Amino acid sequence: MPQTPHVEKHFTASGTVRDVVIGMSDGLTVPFALAAGLAGAVAQTDLILTAGLAEIAAGSIAMGLGGYLAANSDREHFFSERRREQSEVERMPEREEQEVVDVLKNYGLAEPEGRAIAKALRQRPEAWIDFMMRFELGLEEPDPRRALKSALTIAGAYIAGGLIPLSPYFFAIPILEALVWSVVATLLALGVFGYIKGLFTGTRAWRSALQTVVVGGLAAAAAFGIARFIA
Repeated sequence: MPQTPHVEKHFTASGTVRDVVIGMSDGLTVPFALAAGLAGAVAQTDLILTAGLAEIAAGSIAMGLGGYLAANSDREHFFSERRREQSEVERMPEREEQEVVDVLKNYGLAEPEGRAIAKALRQRPEAWIDFMMRFELGLEEPDPRRALKSALTIAGAYIAGGLIPLSPYFFAIPILEALVWSVVATLLALGVFGYIKGLFTGTRAWRSALQTVVVGGLAAAAAFGIARFIA
């Protein structure tokens, strides 16, 4: 009897989702707070737009640069730890072999079973080091393109998020009316963003949407209060 092939589907883009969350959440809250704070202090829409667009440009660059440096630091840390692990394997193979046995004990393997695997790994130094990196240190080699992708993803998400609360000010309507529409657009965008994030990450979409609206709304309200106080 023919069997249907078993195909496992796992979500593997958690790093990208994290970058989008970082960029989009900040992009939705910070420009909103700046524009809302200025809306109560100035009467010129052009000034609000100029300040908002300047903030989006500066914020996207800063956030993207931060993402690049963070991803690059992760890669440098990985290779630094790998060099250290390689040195220990060469200088202290018996101790490292025992560490393999200890790691495998945590997975329910008895001493003889773990010892047999450790002996086999000693014949394959690169695989041995890979095993120690993954199961002892919990580190996996980062994608070499990760730093640039992270920077571009965070910056792009920040720009996309920042233009949403700023968009009502592009229309020739009173500033306070634009502020109301900006609040509505920001909350709606937070809800949609949270819902989509939930679908991608496998969590309850509506719960993710509500959580994003509450957390993002509180952050936006706090930022607005600070901006209004300063303005």
